Amino acid sequence: MSFAVISLMVLVGSIVLGFFRKVNMGLVAFGLSLILATMADINAKTVMSGFPTKLFVTLLGVMFLFSMAQENKTLDLLARKIVSLAGNKANLIPIIVYVFSAILAGIGPGTVPVMSLMAVFTCSLAAEMKISPVLLSATSVLGAAAGGLTPIAPTGILGLSLAAEQGITGIEFPYAINMIIAMTVYFVIIYIVLKGYKMKSSNQVVTSEKVGFNKEQKITLVGMAILVIAVIFLGYDVGLTSFSIAMVLLLLKVADEKKSIASIPWGTLLLIGGINTLMALVIQLGGIDLLATALSKLMNPLTATGIMGLTAGIMSWFSSTSGVVMPTLIPTVTDVAANVGGVSTVALISAITNTASAAGMSPISTGGSMGLSAYSQIANPSEEERSKLFIELFMVSIGGVVVIALLSMTGIYTLFL
Repeated sequence: MSFAVISLMVLVGSIVLGFFRKVNMGLVAFGLSLILATMADINAKTVMSGFPTKLFVTLLGVMFLFSMAQENKTLDLLARKIVSLAGNKANLIPIIVYVFSAILAGIGPGTVPVMSLMAVFTCSLAAEMKISPVLLSATSVLGAAAGGLTPIAPTGILGLSLAAEQGITGIEFPYAINMIIAMTVYFVIIYIVLKGYKMKSSNQVVTSEKVGFNKEQKITLVGMAILVIAVIFLGYDVGLTSFSIAMVLLLLKVADEKKSIASIPWGTLLLIGGINTLMALVIQLGGIDLLATALSKLMNPLTATGIMGLTAGIMSWFSSTSGVVMPTLIPTVTDVAANVGGVSTVALISAITNTASAAGMSPISTGGSMGLSAYSQIANPSEEERSKLFIELFMVSIGGVVVIALLSMTGIYTLFL
């Protein structure tokens, strides 16, 4: 058996072991990297060179800054003020949630933090309003995903970095706009199907938010604005800029340092670091070339993006989009495009990222599970109601994966190239 095959088996094994044993897949990947390297007679220095140092520092800086904004309740209050704009028109809440989630994710926090924050908030709101949380939970996930591919958001940083490693550059605008198109299309579909336009509250809820931002929160908002200006208009490095702004905010005592550090999603960082390290070995041993060849045999120019998207969506139900799916599939796109012929690498990357992100609505994924937990805690549903809600959330997620995979086959992802 060739090392290319073995490396793929090890990669799949790390995902399977992590999922079924409930262990961080990144930690499993780190451990298996040494075993695989030893088998292939590759030294430890080479293994360590595969660790994504620049990406790790960038993600850590962004996540630390926004964990401070989350710890001092700046993000939470900002979310409440935006939703309060709906007034007594409950049917506007999903639209406001979608737009606000997209904007908030796009200016720095990225998909996962905003997805988690908004899923909890919207499902808590649904419990207070005594309405089903399915639409609001799905909306928060779709909105966070829609804005999550900007060059300063973690998922966007990751996707652009993985693309650049394949020699694919200058795709910032089409990559981001393709995600917005895909998420908006499915949002409109579920808004109609789930009758969001008829949404009414059966419980009296005060939607206007009278509480103002305190001094610390105002300073935090200024820091977030400076980050956007520095990165987008002045070309500063997003990771190092985030650390610099976070340093100033710490000196100004706007948030608790220990709590902010503790709030950083270290598990996600370990996941990304471990999988990327193992992926570097898999690439070196020819595993990705082998996978690309196998996938290309199932594809033609019409179906390639759909098959890649569907594969990404299914994988994302059981693993992390940014930690596993993107680092596993994006490195295959150049070979797939070359083998199939007539397929855009940007369309393939968009199909992977967009469909995998839509899977986050599932109750076994981050956004769906956070929303389900929040709703269950506040609404205290019966076991039957909880089971029904679980199934409904999963069905909406399945619908998203299928619809967005099909959408990728229409050629819409090549409109802005």
